[in-house]
Amino acid sequence: MSQQPVAIVGSGMVTGVGLSAPASCAAIRCGINNFQETRFTDSAGERIVASEVPLEQPWRGAEKLARMLALVLQESFDTDPGLSPAETPIIVCLSERERRGRPDDLNERVLESMRRLLDFQLHADSTTISQGRVGGAVAVREARKILYGQRAPAVIIAGVDSYLSAQTLRAFEEERRLLTENNSNGLIPGEGASAVIVKRPRPSDQPQLVLLGLGFGVEQSTIQSEKPLRADALVQAIRASLADAGVPMGWLDFRISDVSGEHYGFKEASLAVSRTLRARKEEFDIWHPADCIGEVGAACGPSVFNVAWSANENDYSKGTNVLCHFSNDDGKRAAAILTYQSVRQSV
Repeated sequence: MSQQPVAIVGSGMVTGVGLSAPASCAAIRCGINNFQETRFTDSAGERIVASEVPLEQPWRGAEKLARMLALVLQESFDTDPGLSPAETPIIVCLSERERRGRPDDLNERVLESMRRLLDFQLHADSTTISQGRVGGAVAVREARKILYGQRAPAVIIAGVDSYLSAQTLRAFEEERRLLTENNSNGLIPGEGASAVIVKRPRPSDQPQLVLLGLGFGVEQSTIQSEKPLRADALVQAIRASLADAGVPMGWLDFRISDVSGEHYGFKEASLAVSRTLRARKEEFDIWHPADCIGEVGAACGPSVFNVAWSANENDYSKGTNVLCHFSNDDGKRAAAILTYQSVRQSV
């Protein structure tokens, strides 16, 4: 086992298909989506299809992000009543600062509104990470430092994001990355929030979802690049995560990814596996929750971890050993090795 494994508990989700983790994961398991026409239109005047979170009022922007975030954090504390907000650092994953349509002061506005809604002081080690889809993996790396360095009892990793703004949608359409009547090679924009509780594994005969390894890389042949794609950075991230976990690629049972409909993501995932998997496998399935919840950006990492946790807890997983991988538009790549197992000794 890795020198710094962490146990992950799925604890909160707000998506277009459910306002809780159990509801969202059940919908994803059944392949249900809530893709509907929105108030936004494309350059041809057609309504843009998206996965919108149906809250009780039509909040927009930072206020809606804060309300979705507050819901998943409250669900997390309800999931584990032993957690104290005063003793639990919260790492909030948000969209990349470079994304078009993102306000410069988004982090501050979201946290300020979240504090108002939850009415408690954040732990001093709480922080934000503005790295989009790879943010969840980066947050786990930071949580490891807190759990093992400062011996905090737990950390909550939360992600919240929305692509449903006029500027963001316009930018993606101009780059021909939005799914429309005139473009089949595009993503379905979404929004949502998700959270997981991260702790040091405890000795128990009951299985836990344990993250064994992490790996990172930076791709030069990005989705907007004209360079040939070889998936070098994702290969690097996967190999680093396997080395961190101390396991071979053939030990894994299936994958969960942030792939969201664009050909580039599927090609990269396929290339990465062809270059890293040497053992013969009858099946090495890949799950992509974006099929149900749309592209949710910074909420993707915790959402993937929630899906992995729910699948194993409810016995519908493709296996107990899972590879999760994430890719940003700016080239950042991340991979994580998860296993669902009992733990014999404390770490």
